[in-house]
Amino acid sequence: MQVQTIELLGAAPGHSLRLMVLRFGRAGSGPKAMIQAALHADEVPPMLVAQQLREQLLALEDAGQVVGEIVLVPYANPIGLGQRWLGQHQGRFDLLDGANFNRHVPDLGAAAATAVAGQLGSDAAANVACVRRALREAAARLTAAHPAEDLKNRLLALAIDADIVLDLHCDAEAALHLYALTPQQDLAVELGALLGAEAILLATESGDSPFDEACSRPWFLLRERFPGAVLPLACFSTTVELRGEADTDHALARQDARAIVEFLRRRGVVAGTPGALPRPRCRPTPLAASEPIIAPRAGIVVFHVRPGQRVEAGQPVADLVDVETGTVETLRAQSAGVLYARIARRWATPGERLAKIAGTTLARTGKLLSP
Repeated sequence: MQVQTIELLGAAPGHSLRLMVLRFGRAGSGPKAMIQAALHADEVPPMLVAQQLREQLLALEDAGQVVGEIVLVPYANPIGLGQRWLGQHQGRFDLLDGANFNRHVPDLGAAAATAVAGQLGSDAAANVACVRRALREAAARLTAAHPAEDLKNRLLALAIDADIVLDLHCDAEAALHLYALTPQQDLAVELGALLGAEAILLATESGDSPFDEACSRPWFLLRERFPGAVLPLACFSTTVELRGEADTDHALARQDARAIVEFLRRRGVVAGTPGALPRPRCRPTPLAASEPIIAPRAGIVVFHVRPGQRVEAGQPVADLVDVETGTVETLRAQSAGVLYARIARRWATPGERLAKIAGTTLARTGKLLSP
């Protein structure tokens, strides 16, 4: 294992930030995987999974079993790790400007398209190498005006030429679920089966350029831009939501790390014969059909449905209790599906998303992710 330290742009003289990167295997020896934990820094379970991955990958490397290249970032957001506001850890949004750390990651698709115009043909391997070179060069040219922007640029540079990118997160209270590009459904189902995912949400664009799509969508856009070229979607990138914030457990972390290693084995990054693929627990559904349960006003939240539980159309999901009148308003699902996430607090503010259901019948448009 090689340990790399990347110095980040500091917020002021005397303030320093650094990113630790763990490298296993050898660059260019085989497929490349990049795995990062807790870009939303107050999501702790992914960081525990990263520690288990460190141990398992070290053992595999010592045994000569890492045949590709693996880049592991065990804590992806040193800025957010140090943020506290009124006694509470705040790692989802940058306190500098309120921006989400996992939104507006640079889109390198247009720059890559300009660079490879006229160079792509019928040789898929040559096309992939050409595009990866263009993406690396575009990432190297990125500049930053503040620390969070620099952080996103540096992480993207580590991931942009990878075959596999796993962005590890968790939700407030949740069943394990994934987000991925629609054309990469088969790989998402494979990873979801290994992890025991209860929902897999698919889209070709979810809005506001989250990290996973900044890595995978350039390939999708380039294939549309150059239909005459043979160009595979050479980067499978996904957001893995490792249950809820309180699911910080050694046994679960070991289990999740083993599942990720098995996925890397199936993709040729780690040597060995893969085991049988577990039966998937869910079928993928469109992210556009995901139903948010919205609080129409403030009140006490009493849930009727737990994460991972299936609901039917019209079924009560939560009660909203008015503290002034005692009135109870029942919020119901519009479509059948699996409730895959809900808030951890039990006080709602007007317009807040209280829960999310992986349905099939809705067709939302616009920005599909939570702010």
